[in-house]
Amino acid sequence: MDRLGQLLDASAPLLRRVDEVLSAAGAPPGHSVWPELRRVRLLPGDAVRAVAALRPADLADAARELHADAHTYADVAESLPPPGAWSGDAAGAYDDARRRAAGHLSGAPDSLDARLAGTAELADALAEWMEQARTDLAAMLAEVLGSTAAVTLSTDEPIDPAACPQVLAAAEIGQRVLRTIRERYDVVADLLHGSAQLAEASPAPPRSRS
Repeated sequence: MDRLGQLLDASAPLLRRVDEVLSAAGAPPGHSVWPELRRVRLLPGDAVRAVAALRPADLADAARELHADAHTYADVAESLPPPGAWSGDAAGAYDDARRRAAGHLSGAPDSLDARLAGTAELADALAEWMEQARTDLAAMLAEVLGSTAAVTLSTDEPIDPAACPQVLAAAEIGQRVLRTIRERYDVVADLLHGSAQLAEASPAPPRSRS
């Protein structure tokens, strides 16, 4: 269990109180929590649980499998035998088909092994991003748990929209938590945008000549 997993239970009561106050009383007009709420579109507690649900180890395992599959395609392409001593029109047709099949499997920018390798690299990058997102959020939770705002919210009294200290404390903690999450999601948005070509249709497999 990483640090975020360790802090999740400890921070749950505080995050629940933050969500309750923000839902019941909102935040002061013009407070910096508002743009973060609009960007993330989740209350702080829900946003934290979404990050806590990320499983970088599972994605890293998938990346290793994709790398192995890419190597397999390359090995298959290399193993396709040339005509050798075979000659004539049939041999030429076979060799053309062999070259097309090999190029489809490996060696070309759009070949299957290249696409698998690109997907594996993306999975590696996403797994690293997940780990960093969890690390950054854990550090922020540790900070807010020890803050004066957390002390202000450490009560189960009914929420009073006119209670400025509680409203301000919830807004402050919400802003810090949501900003941390939003900054990490901005990073992954750029990463996914840069890998958009992987979503394009795969090349059609070569057809043998009739």
